[in-house]
Amino acid sequence: MIVVTGAAGFIGSYMVGKLNQEGFQDLILVDKFNDPLKISNYISKTYNQLLDRDNFFEWLNDNHQFVQCIIHLGARTDTIGQEPEIYKQLNFDYSKRIWKSCVQFGLPLIYASSASTYGDGEFGFDDNHQLVDQFKPLNCYAQSKHDFDLWALAQEKKPYFWAGLKFFNVFGPNEYHKGRMASVVYQAFNRVSETQKMTLFRSHRPAYKDGEQARDFIYVDDVADVMLHFMKTRKHSGIYNVGTGTARTYVDLAKAVFKAMDMKEDISFVDTPEDIRDNYQYYTCAKIEKLRIAGYNKPFTKLEDAIDDYIKSYLAAEYCY
Repeated sequence: MIVVTGAAGFIGSYMVGKLNQEGFQDLILVDKFNDPLKISNYISKTYNQLLDRDNFFEWLNDNHQFVQCIIHLGARTDTIGQEPEIYKQLNFDYSKRIWKSCVQFGLPLIYASSASTYGDGEFGFDDNHQLVDQFKPLNCYAQSKHDFDLWALAQEKKPYFWAGLKFFNVFGPNEYHKGRMASVVYQAFNRVSETQKMTLFRSHRPAYKDGEQARDFIYVDDVADVMLHFMKTRKHSGIYNVGTGTARTYVDLAKAVFKAMDMKEDISFVDTPEDIRDNYQYYTCAKIEKLRIAGYNKPFTKLEDAIDDYIKSYLAAEYCY
């Protein structure tokens, strides 16, 4: 059995589909399966059982001998929430229980960290363990992920294999339920579909022109491939960046959306909302040498190709993976 937490969500449900595609069907999907907007993410998947997250540890105590790996993707992912205790409970405390269970039962663990732990990038985007305590996250979500990374590194007892994956700006199918937290590609497709225009955030820093804020955008299929790599190899435990190693601007992204939709470009700019302006990242780019050294050698999907596939195969077709 392979356990996937957060299995009704964006990356979790995509990973379940990827596992199915690879021939894995004996899956335990863990989540709160009470959001009707997420049903389409898992209804067509092949799995053994849907398990409420509140019942997971009782189930694991009884069934751990059948489990091959835990892929822990469940989390409170809202980056603008202001309830630190909820983030602590769901992203930190719950993850600690999973870690300790993996130690107790001898199970490998792959868990989702986040590139948001790097804060404004003042100290770069290097996944060297010696640098982790320098980072200054900018919101409750990022802080909770950072706190768990620090806690994991400090543990004397660790799973025999573990990988904490700092996902950069992930986009792709199955994020339809995320609303304001969905990727810019998803938001852009909807905006262009409705208005034939695209608005981007204006820069509020002199060093950046409007629309030239840059991100390391990574297609969810590439993210799933990285997780599969670690699930199969189970070598070189540690924290890893999961990005393409290339930063692309929002203008690049917008142009790729218009091209995929076969529409004329019409891009304008609006002020960044004040509630996120102070904590807005202007540049992210994963340092991925460590991932390559760990044996992951597949090329990452080019932004334009990923957007073309996402729009034509999923968004325009109203299709989940």
